[in-house]
Amino acid sequence: MDKFVINGGARLRGEVTVSGAKNAALPILAATLLTEGPTKLRDVPNLADVRAMLDLLGDLGCRTSRDEAGVITAEVTETANSHAVYDRVRKMRASICVLGPLLARRGEVRVSMPGGCAIGPRPIDLHLRGLRALGAEISLDSGDVVARAQRLKGTTIFLGGPFGSTVLGTANVMMAAALAEGVTVIESAACEPEIQDLADYLNACGANISGAGSPRVTIEGVETLTGQAHTVIPDRIEAGTFILAGAITNGDITVANARVDHLLAVTDKLHEVGVQVETAGEGLAVGTDRFLRPVDVTTQPYPGFPTDLQAQLMALLCLAEGNSAITEKIFPDRFLHLAELLRMGANIRKEGPVAIVTGAGELIGAPVMASDLRASAALVLAGLVARGTTEVRRVYHIDRGYEEIETKLNPLGADITRTTE
Repeated sequence: MDKFVINGGARLRGEVTVSGAKNAALPILAATLLTEGPTKLRDVPNLADVRAMLDLLGDLGCRTSRDEAGVITAEVTETANSHAVYDRVRKMRASICVLGPLLARRGEVRVSMPGGCAIGPRPIDLHLRGLRALGAEISLDSGDVVARAQRLKGTTIFLGGPFGSTVLGTANVMMAAALAEGVTVIESAACEPEIQDLADYLNACGANISGAGSPRVTIEGVETLTGQAHTVIPDRIEAGTFILAGAITNGDITVANARVDHLLAVTDKLHEVGVQVETAGEGLAVGTDRFLRPVDVTTQPYPGFPTDLQAQLMALLCLAEGNSAITEKIFPDRFLHLAELLRMGANIRKEGPVAIVTGAGELIGAPVMASDLRASAALVLAGLVARGTTEVRRVYHIDRGYEEIETKLNPLGADITRTTE
């Protein structure tokens, strides 16, 4: 099992390039199960989660390959197996995205209940509600979701839940409806850029989807979809993590291949803290004031502040002068990184879904344990600025969402070594 050894204290300087978005690539890869002929996908990051999805697609009869330029080719060559087994699905929550495509294309599917990061319960009831509304018969059998339908039929579906809209649920229902008979309207759809990117891919393949990126998505079903070429959007969470890496080290960096329109809630909040983020060509230039101010922030569905940057922001606010409040509205239990930051000298207390962060002035290197993907990134950021040496264990979490993060940060001046425990 790998760990990071980080010697803190360096100011980051230079340019770093953002990879394609994992959370866009995974549903798009699942959507290739809907298509006839080959799909070519550019800017798909080479991550553990992506490799897991490619393995799962292989089980389901979709042949995939990656060329020297990183372009993934995917084509369905066999349709006999529609069972996404536990040993595949348990590794990654986005595996549930094969449910809608397999149901729509093959009429029957069996998918094990999904795994993923330990950030609190994430039921798939909204996925199932949407597919039932389209006419699917759904049951549970030995830990698997079993769904059947001769052909799905379009209808109006409300996908709002107690914590807002569901991103993967919207993706699943949208993919299934692309081949349904008639018109489907999804109300309270997720508005994330990744949903828009999925719709763009499906439309290129011949789907008829409008409104993606808004709370109402309309899908007019078609008979067939044909695989096409597509470039995955930049990863806004990776971009936000690099922006925060520059901020926490009082650095001067440029984040290339980043879209400011996907990060407005983040840059607005960072401006309050004292972090300047400005457009620079096709990227973003990051600089900081000498004085970091405390803020109150609440995570919300897009276009609000993303829960996937909550932990990284908490690391930065450990250095702000004063009290900050972080309210987690998406996953109220997503504070496992808090205890590890305390080991590094942070002053944080948790009150229900709220973390009160009192700026400690400095962080001190210590051995810490990563609990999930974004917590791993927060601990790396804390290690960059901490006095002394930080060891971050269980970095397999971070490899699920960041493409060799140490090879991107070290050229900026970071001192991160990957070693085997």
